[in-house]
Amino acid sequence: MEIKWLEDFVSLAETHSFSRSAEQRHVTQPAFSRRIQSLESWVGTELIDRSSYPTSLTPAGKVFYEQALAMLAQVSETRALMRGQRSANAQVLEFAVPHTLSLTFFPEWLKAVEREIGTLPCRLRALNVHDAVLALVDGGCDLVMVYHHARQAIQLDPAHYDMMVLGTERLSPYSVPDATGKPLYRLPGTDKKPVPFLSYTPNAFLGRMVDMLLSETTDALKLDKCYETDMAEALKVMALSGHGMAFLPESAVREELLQHRLVRAEAARGAALSIDMEIRLYREKPGEHVNERRSAQVRNKRQLVERVWSSLAAQALPALPKS
Repeated sequence: MEIKWLEDFVSLAETHSFSRSAEQRHVTQPAFSRRIQSLESWVGTELIDRSSYPTSLTPAGKVFYEQALAMLAQVSETRALMRGQRSANAQVLEFAVPHTLSLTFFPEWLKAVEREIGTLPCRLRALNVHDAVLALVDGGCDLVMVYHHARQAIQLDPAHYDMMVLGTERLSPYSVPDATGKPLYRLPGTDKKPVPFLSYTPNAFLGRMVDMLLSETTDALKLDKCYETDMAEALKVMALSGHGMAFLPESAVREELLQHRLVRAEAARGAALSIDMEIRLYREKPGEHVNERRSAQVRNKRQLVERVWSSLAAQALPALPKS
């Protein structure tokens, strides 16, 4: 049994709608339905009366609803206790940040913020974009920093969440250079000699960005996918070892470009494939109803979050340096 199954069930019991609860929980309706079914399988009985509209609970579901609330409250209290033990009495600002941004943009951005408002005790969770957003929704962090593109929009309701643009990031193809300093692996490739392609996994945000970019190019690219991972840093290591070409965020390869260890893998006619993304910061709006199952520490840190947010809004935001 997973905690998210209980949270799904409570949401469904309160909304009486699979579609509305799936939207609240930031999952597709089929995935949400499967999680409810998994919970029913674990409990060993039907909890949802699917023959009625709007959706209602079975007698067993009504009993389990009260138990689910109690279990979630106990889990939240335990988390609050453990966080309090770990953090002593200090207020720790919790960030959820995708892996690449946690290694590239975040350290320098935090340094710039601290120059304005002083040292910020903080804890960073490095996650993929999807899980980072869920961490904010589920109360697992105070601020989330993510990539954003209009074609791969972050589904956070602006009525409940504030957003701030911190900078931009360019995603481009890179390769090790040959003896002349040109890309060893050059686009577009040929049928006889396709370009070895170091790819993201399909569920990765950057992978979806690359797929969108490739689908819209007018070049007839010949790529041979030879490696796949969900982390840009892992792709960079493979590219540096000469295994192929990889699409990488510019901030991740800044030093390698300066040292001429990587070069942009431009097409033969000199047109580079690239796409720009925003780097965004999100928070829950002040005054939003606080979920009672969240830890007391999260509720008490709202003033600290407000101080950081107000400082950022009042100044020129730290921007991503260009290489």
